Amino acid sequence: MADMPVDTHCPYCALQCGMSVGTAGEVAPREFPTNRGGLCQKGWTAGSLLSHPDRLTSPLVGGRPVTWESALGHVASSVRALQEEHGPDSVAVFGGGGLTNEKAYLLGRFARVALRTSQIDYNGRFCMSSAAAAGNRAFGLDRGLPFPVTDLDDADVVVLAGANVAETMPPLMGHLTGARLVVVDPRRTPTAERAVVSGGLHLQPVPGTDLVLALGLLHAAVTEGLVDHAYLSSRTTGFDDAWQLAAQWWPERAERVCGVAAADMRTVVSWLAGSSRRYVLTARGAEQHAHGVDTVTAWINLSLALGLPGTPGSGFGTITGQGNGQGGREHGQKADQLPGYRRIDDPRARAHVAGVWGVDPSSIPGPGRSAVELIDAIGTPGGPRALLVFGSNLRVSAPDAARVASKLDALDLLVVADFLPGETARRADVVLPVTQWAEEEGTLTNLEGRVLRRRRALDPPDGVRTDLDVITGLAALLGFGGFPTTPRAVFDELRAASAGGPADYSGITYDRLDDGEALHWPCPSTDHPGTPRLFLDRFAHPDGRAHLVPVDHVPAAELPDDPYPLRATTGRVLVHYQSGAQTRRVGELAAVAPEGFVEVHPDTAARAGVADGSWARVESRRGSVLARVRCVASLRPDTVFLPFHFGGDQAANLITNPALDPVSRMPEFKVAAVRLIPAPVTTPVGDREAGAVLGAAVPA
Repeated sequence: MADMPVDTHCPYCALQCGMSVGTAGEVAPREFPTNRGGLCQKGWTAGSLLSHPDRLTSPLVGGRPVTWESALGHVASSVRALQEEHGPDSVAVFGGGGLTNEKAYLLGRFARVALRTSQIDYNGRFCMSSAAAAGNRAFGLDRGLPFPVTDLDDADVVVLAGANVAETMPPLMGHLTGARLVVVDPRRTPTAERAVVSGGLHLQPVPGTDLVLALGLLHAAVTEGLVDHAYLSSRTTGFDDAWQLAAQWWPERAERVCGVAAADMRTVVSWLAGSSRRYVLTARGAEQHAHGVDTVTAWINLSLALGLPGTPGSGFGTITGQGNGQGGREHGQKADQLPGYRRIDDPRARAHVAGVWGVDPSSIPGPGRSAVELIDAIGTPGGPRALLVFGSNLRVSAPDAARVASKLDALDLLVVADFLPGETARRADVVLPVTQWAEEEGTLTNLEGRVLRRRRALDPPDGVRTDLDVITGLAALLGFGGFPTTPRAVFDELRAASAGGPADYSGITYDRLDDGEALHWPCPSTDHPGTPRLFLDRFAHPDGRAHLVPVDHVPAAELPDDPYPLRATTGRVLVHYQSGAQTRRVGELAAVAPEGFVEVHPDTAARAGVADGSWARVESRRGSVLARVRCVASLRPDTVFLPFHFGGDQAANLITNPALDPVSRMPEFKVAAVRLIPAPVTTPVGDREAGAVLGAAVPA
């Protein structure tokens, strides 16, 4: 353990705010570009989880404590038996966007070399996959923000499409104080409120119609003579084809579908075109749809028509959510990718990575199933019979949660590596206790593509191992020794595997990071300064141009009807993070938001026979959620909102639709047809489970 506070980064969102951790686990903010000496409530309280009484400190098999040797031996022998009988793909791996780069990389190598399975994906499929696919096809490269966050400090206008950063990453708001904000959200969020009171706009589209709004904005830009034709001619291709579809969506027609006033559309376009420093940023509200890739593409097309991407002082970006959402998708835990953001079906990529791993390229399996499809295949012929989960809480975070629970329960073997007993760990056959963020070394890549050092500040409790120890231990038991065992050694292998790929980390070293260098990928050599700003000279397509892709509106996969007349949408609240497995255990955070709730317009509540503060059930064709009613006059009357941080019968994903985007395989979290009915006063299952001890009885 260190004798003095250690500089590291917050364990939560992709801002990766700078903080220091003291010898007793106390947290203090420190000066860093993304947070500039501030932290949100989640960051301030992160240290309390390091010594939480629910902390997992012993491996468990069947709910009973066992030795590490026994636990790993049980997993290895079970895996071996299943694969001998049912083939390599009978064992699957599920990772997370919060894992360090080292863990994500080694997990991908473990799956493809030691397990020989193609069945690996991760929870970033639920987060950034649509934005990534749209960025790749438009720019030839996906990096959430292709510029530093600090560039936003001087912005004149910022459009936030589906982003509630005042709650999800509050320190980011400090970079937007000088900008006129336009917030696109069906709710009057704190971010939207900030926009309105500071002279900006809140655009409130019908959930599932963001693409129509973007098309209406592009139409206004063209017909008002605000398009940057010189930029389009010199730096892009495909405008005419994109305009052919957008030409149908004049603002008044778009207004009839999305509900945003045509006059507001023209105002937003005039603000963007009339400013020299302007940005368009998308987030989950625009992306978590069955046509999320096309929606993000429509916002990119608008940005390109106005000349934003690759222009100093302006740009387009997507706001990454999870702590390592960027790095987590770059290094091999995604079904279709190898390290360095290489495509797994590219023969040259396979040959390069195989050379680093010391295997034959033909032995690398894949591509495999995406996250929802992987889960759905459980229990089907040729589907997974065992699942190893690292850094994800699928019972809360995956769509159509009741079906997910039944699939997980049908496995022959469910193994979860975690440090707190989340809902998934509590139903696992084997639980492997692993280190927390302040107890480990590694790197993460924040939303700017900047690679950061996570430094160990504390010793973990006795009985706890790192994820890297777990992975290498299992690999050895399966007959694959020689995996690197220390974070630095893993990172050096990652550097070699990524060399020459789109996300090239080969020039980034622990020594350079420890010396304080700000290194953004790509960084192809140790004397390269990194690339904080992409696309200033050319885009990443072979022709050097950005590609406008024609897109058109397709309705949500499920629309309201007589039995289910409302649209439900989901999202986050200030004090909680992701599935809530961590933040629901922090007393001062849980006190602010102790239970699930549903926001409802007062008129809608009255028609449904529910009142503010009462209990209601929000029902879809897939299940129902028990929630406390909050009447919110600013909400659209056709929409209800639920946070997705709660478990048990308060899990919002009990009602969400697993319909998938055809390109990204992103589920449609943001639109589900629902009805609202009164419910008797009760104690939610989620509340009863909140402090449950692993191995105790858990309500079905």
